[in-house]
Amino acid sequence: MNKIIGLALLVAGAILLYFGYNEYHSTASQVTEIVTGSPTNNAIWFLVGGAIAAIIGIGMVVKK
Repeated sequence: MNKIIGLALLVAGAILLYFGYNEYHSTASQVTEIVTGSPTNNAIWFLVGGAIAAIIGIGMVVKK
């Protein structure tokens, strides 16, 4: 059961990372980065959330 949850977290993390990557390279994020020096909050939250979910998912899949 834990491996199924781990796989679901891994897939969800990959999806969030994909959306975060697209958001990071969007026009709105680039304009915000030029003005403020950092990308939009959505891009950061998608990337951080995706990375955390993927790491937890990998840990649950690999753990015996």
